[in-house]
Amino acid sequence: MPDNETLPDLPEAASLVKKRTWLSPVWIIPFIAALLGGWIVVQKLLSEGPTIEISFQSAEGLEAGKTTVKYKGVDVGTVDALRVATDRQRIIARVRMAPETRDWLVEDTSFWVVRPRIAGGSITGLGTLLSGSYVGMAIGKDGARASSFTARDVPPVVSGNTPGRFFRLRAATLGSLDYGTPIYFRRIQVGQVASYSLDPDGSELTVRIFINAPYDRFVRPETRFWQASGLDFSLSANGLNVQTESLASLLIGGIAFDTPDPDQQAEPAAAETSFDLFADQAVAMKAPERGATHYVLYFDESVRGLSAGAPVTLLGLPIGEVVSVRLAADHRQKLQLRAHVLVATYPQRFLDVLADPQHVTGGKAVTPQIRKSVVDQLVARGMRAQLRTGNLLTGQLYVALDYAVNPASARIDWLAEPPAFPVMKGGLTDIEAKLTSILGKIERLPMDAIGSELKQSLATLGETLKNVDVLVKSWKGELTPELSATLGGARRSLAAAEGAFAAAGKTLAPGSATLEELRATLAEVKRAAQSMRGLTDYLERHPEALIRGKSEEGQ
Repeated sequence: MPDNETLPDLPEAASLVKKRTWLSPVWIIPFIAALLGGWIVVQKLLSEGPTIEISFQSAEGLEAGKTTVKYKGVDVGTVDALRVATDRQRIIARVRMAPETRDWLVEDTSFWVVRPRIAGGSITGLGTLLSGSYVGMAIGKDGARASSFTARDVPPVVSGNTPGRFFRLRAATLGSLDYGTPIYFRRIQVGQVASYSLDPDGSELTVRIFINAPYDRFVRPETRFWQASGLDFSLSANGLNVQTESLASLLIGGIAFDTPDPDQQAEPAAAETSFDLFADQAVAMKAPERGATHYVLYFDESVRGLSAGAPVTLLGLPIGEVVSVRLAADHRQKLQLRAHVLVATYPQRFLDVLADPQHVTGGKAVTPQIRKSVVDQLVARGMRAQLRTGNLLTGQLYVALDYAVNPASARIDWLAEPPAFPVMKGGLTDIEAKLTSILGKIERLPMDAIGSELKQSLATLGETLKNVDVLVKSWKGELTPELSATLGGARRSLAAAEGAFAAAGKTLAPGSATLEELRATLAEVKRAAQSMRGLTDYLERHPEALIRGKSEEGQ
């Protein structure tokens, strides 16, 4: 090739830098595996559901890995582990719940151990005898979500979705009430006792009850509740009256309620309204008393058998009751103990038993002046307070206001607080005092002196008769027929008197059979009075002796 020959222009070579990817296709497989692993973990966590802790009083009936949690018979959880709490007072159970229970676990959700239980006349949990105990669950309504719960000691009587309302009863004692005790309205079971608790100060009990719908609308603000346990006996002039709500209440107790003179337009009582729980129906349905007037009664006799609550009657009709029975002591220098009985009378009861109250009140309201005027007039006419036996079987006494026979003058001091109402002795006490007085008077009679005087009178009468005979014989034929007849009649009268004196002398002579029989009769009367008093005292202490007879110890 010649030197001057030119070569053609050739393109310059340019270097191409190839871009490198940061992810190698080799990493796709591990990445997919990681995603699958995470999804599996999430699905595992979601399928297991939440874990909660439940505090139990004891682990009796619980077993880790076997004991289940049930809601209406369906398994919704399992007890995973059991441990003792740090304070060593309770047992903490770790429970794995089902996923669908997440929204159920709120603050008022409750748990309890289901085991065989007898309460309120029903038997529950018998199925656990074969399958074993399990944890019951009731879903709460309100509150935030929670993961720690305290188990109930007893299962709830009423489930959360049962229609009806809760109410509260205030009671002095629990009596025979228990969880599930039935509640009756006109002998229909309409509810049950849900729970009970002692007040913090220990003065009362609060019983929480549940009344099922639609019967809860019959509970009004004026409704009265009372214990319907056992039998209610009442003995009156119409005979023996026995009442009970049902055979179940006779065996396990119960509560009944009703409303006196119900107003059909009245609104039902609000939920959680509090009511008083009375001892029986008679006390519960009694109209509330207003304007009580108190009096004090002082008795010098035994008041055994008289207690607070005993009736006070006016001519047999109730107008009040006994408030308290105590002892009263006079001045220390001249100490004298008497029974101090405080009674309350109610003017409205007095007006209720009057056939025409306007004759007393004049159509006006009973003012203190009218009341004092009426009481003063009754006392002035002889009205007194007296203790009387209301029931020989129980020996209970009551206070009767009645008119006394020939009473001593008395008046009421209205300045005293409370004023003292005049009293008179009770029936048996008065009879015994009169018999003792009669026997004392007879014992004080000078029987020996009377017998001696009768003998002297008989001797004098005998001499008089002899003188009459001599006089008649000496004047025989000289007397007129009228005078002879008069002397004959006088002689016969003197003879009759002599016979009477002789009989009386034999009767009243010391050691005579008649006098001894009279003394024996009077002694028997006295012993009979004492025996009657002893019998009354014994029946007061042992009223059951009228039915079963006298016990060997009493004999």
